[in-house]
Amino acid sequence: MKHARIAWAGAVHHAIERDGKLELQTPAFKGRLLNFDAVGWLPPLADMPLHRPRTVLALAINYADHARELAFKPPEEPLAFAKGAASLIGHQAFTVRPDSVQNMHYECELAVVIGREAKHVRKGDAYDFVRGYTVANDYAIRDYLENWYRPNLRVKNRDTCTPIGPWLVDAADVHQLSGGPMALKLQTTVNGQVTQQGSTADMVFDVPTLIEYFSSFMTLYPGDVILTGTPDGVVDCPVGAEVVCSVQGIGELQTTMVSES
Repeated sequence: MKHARIAWAGAVHHAIERDGKLELQTPAFKGRLLNFDAVGWLPPLADMPLHRPRTVLALAINYADHARELAFKPPEEPLAFAKGAASLIGHQAFTVRPDSVQNMHYECELAVVIGREAKHVRKGDAYDFVRGYTVANDYAIRDYLENWYRPNLRVKNRDTCTPIGPWLVDAADVHQLSGGPMALKLQTTVNGQVTQQGSTADMVFDVPTLIEYFSSFMTLYPGDVILTGTPDGVVDCPVGAEVVCSVQGIGELQTTMVSES
C-alpha cells in the first residue's frame, strides 16, 4: 500500500493511493477521493510518531559508480552524516538555491523508514525493522564542500534541501518485488532530460548492512530515516529547473529550484 501525508482543506491528513487518486483516512473524511493536484504534499510519514522523523541519517559515497565518478575508493565502512527535520519538504515543493553558489546538484536516493525500535539488530533480521520505503532527493551544494568523506553542514543540512515522497510504500510490498529493495532502478530527469540512472544493486553497503551498522551503536526509532546514497550522474541544477527523482516501485518525486532572492 502507498501512504501519503497531505495538506487539504486547512488540515493535515493521512491518505492512501486508490485507483489513481488519494483516499483520505482522516475519520471525518474517511473514504473521500481527491485528485493528486488538489492537495499539498508533505513528507510521507503519516503514522509516524510526531509526524516527523527523529533522526535522518544520510550515506556518503555508497554507490561504487559514484565513488568512481569522484575518483575515490569505495569506503570500507559506511560514511554517514545527520540531517535535521527542517531540511525535509514534500513532493511538488520548492528547493531554494542560494544566489551565490555555482554548483548545486540533486542526489536521487532510496529512503528507508524505520518501523520499530532497533538496537543491536542482526543483518539477517534487519528487514523486520523497516516500516517502508520512499524516494528522497539529497541536494548538495558543492561550493561549500570541504571533504567528500565528511560533508559539512552547509553542503547538505539546509532548509528545503531534502525533498522526500510522495509515497511511503509498505515494506512488504517492496520486499515482494523481484530482487526486493536491492534491485530497484533509480532515475533523475532535469527539465524532462534523463541525467542520472542507476540501481540499488550497486550500493556498497546494502539496507540490512546499514541497519545492522547503525543499530550497533545507536538506537533507531520508528520514523527514523536512512538515505542510502546516490549513483553517478549528478549535474548542476539552475533556478527554474524541474527535477524528478524516481525509484522503481516506490514513486516519482518532483521539485522545482527557486532562487534565494
